[in-house]
Amino acid sequence: MRLTINGEDKSFQEPLTVAQLLGEIGLDPAKVAVERNREIVPRSTYADTPLGEGDRLEIVHFIGGGAEADTFAVAGRPFWSRLLVGTGKYKDFEETARAIEASGAEIVTVAVRRVNLTDPSQPMLVDYVDPKTYTFLPNTAGCYTADDAVRTLRLAREAGGWDLIKLEVLGDERTLYPNMTETLAAAETLIAEGFKVMVYCTDDPIMAKRLEDMGCVAIMPLAAPIGSGLGIQNPVNIRLIVEQAGVPVLVDAGVGTASDATVAMELGCDGVLMNTAIAEAKDPIRMARAMKMAVEAGRLAYLAGRMPKKLYADPSSPLAGLI
Repeated sequence: MRLTINGEDKSFQEPLTVAQLLGEIGLDPAKVAVERNREIVPRSTYADTPLGEGDRLEIVHFIGGGAEADTFAVAGRPFWSRLLVGTGKYKDFEETARAIEASGAEIVTVAVRRVNLTDPSQPMLVDYVDPKTYTFLPNTAGCYTADDAVRTLRLAREAGGWDLIKLEVLGDERTLYPNMTETLAAAETLIAEGFKVMVYCTDDPIMAKRLEDMGCVAIMPLAAPIGSGLGIQNPVNIRLIVEQAGVPVLVDAGVGTASDATVAMELGCDGVLMNTAIAEAKDPIRMARAMKMAVEAGRLAYLAGRMPKKLYADPSSPLAGLI
């Protein structure tokens, strides 16, 4: 059974009541209000209200204060955290889960790999990182052709029902730079098949605009080569991509430390995606917390508006009344 919840398509086993749905997605019925097909569902009837194929639901709750929430939306779905994290390179799944929790991330990227047929009882990522708690973002890491990327994401959608995906098609093993010809071909096919494509790309404003015009829901230019930790190498191009974009722009790849994430946010990016910078830190849990604060600090600085740069000194103390 397919439902549209807060603007996002979801698949569930049927039959299902409102109360059962809230339980499935981990929400306390006492803390939310539900609208079904533009009609309020009384809380007292949650257990008795069946849901049907194609129902449209709005589920809302109270937030503090009266100011507008500083969220960003991908394909119509709002997210509080502007830090997205990967799930690879950690020493084990337990550390992965602890780092994700410390980061405050809501979106986590997941690779699609073959099941271990020799020992199918081995633990899997979903045993530690709950897809009901986090938004899983299947990606095409390791794909070097459009055909391989499309095939991988079709399998991902079949496995988990995910339409929001991250597309990356790599050019060569040494640099892991995106092959933009293959990326364009894959994006065209995936969009035509109903996927919501967040796309890893070069920091080329012209190419970024072309991907947006095709229908990609987020543009993800690299800061530097994947896993390099070099930080943003071309801030001018990142800024140009941000200024022209009508969809979220998220720096992807090359972040090494907290200051790199802050720079990305100060340029006006909507978010930052990273993996190696956290997973290969000496203390991944502590680095995850640092990255969370760095992204928040950079966002606040961007919203505040930095002081203008000047060629000469400008005294901060008034000169009037000088002794």
